[in-house]
Amino acid sequence: MAETSTASFVMHGARDAIADGLVHIEQQVEGVEQAVVNNPGLAFDLSRTLIESTCKTILEDRAVVYKKDENLPRLFSFTTQILSFLPPSESGASEVGKSLRQTLNGLHTAVQGICELRNQCGFASHGSGSPRPAMEAAQALLAAKAADTIVGFLYHVHRQRYAIQPVPEQTYKDHNDFNESLDEAFGPFKIHDMEFRPSEVLHNLEPDTYRIYLAEFEDSDDSIADDSASSEVQP
Repeated sequence: MAETSTASFVMHGARDAIADGLVHIEQQVEGVEQAVVNNPGLAFDLSRTLIESTCKTILEDRAVVYKKDENLPRLFSFTTQILSFLPPSESGASEVGKSLRQTLNGLHTAVQGICELRNQCGFASHGSGSPRPAMEAAQALLAAKAADTIVGFLYHVHRQRYAIQPVPEQTYKDHNDFNESLDEAFGPFKIHDMEFRPSEVLHNLEPDTYRIYLAEFEDSDDSIADDSASSEVQP
């Protein structure tokens, strides 16, 4: 039964995105669907590439600047920063927003897992001095289905809200911890008798760069929180 299901694996979410305009990922999608059975290692490589292509397309559609060589977990985090996941009518629903953010954190963990699987087991990743673990269709299917969910969801949200709100406004006062870390790192600077905060200058003059560094800051906070939670002794 398992062999039958993987042999006919179709990336429904990604194919919905193709139908909605993300046409240039079609070869990648076809490659993942075939690799799940025929070359599981390659499925890890292509699943990672598929998510990366989707994130970059969303950012470019919205004319948002990003680092071309950014690693995928940070690129994914940055992409979610500029998307609106709540309908405009429910923008004040803080508890719902919190729940959605927790779900997105789960997807972020999935992205990190796909990247690690690609590095350790991928067919076309960096060379290795020792044999790579041989994965089977079941493991490749896990990565492919996760990538399919992520790609379909991100692009659907992007297209659904794009005409209404291309790039959510970045509110400076919403990120006090990040602002304070910037100000502490670089210190205030003066022009004649006027003093300026580095975080405020960056936010006002280079909002896209501000978002990039904010995403990196929040990623580092999440990593610290995860490490702290894992070190707690369970009763």
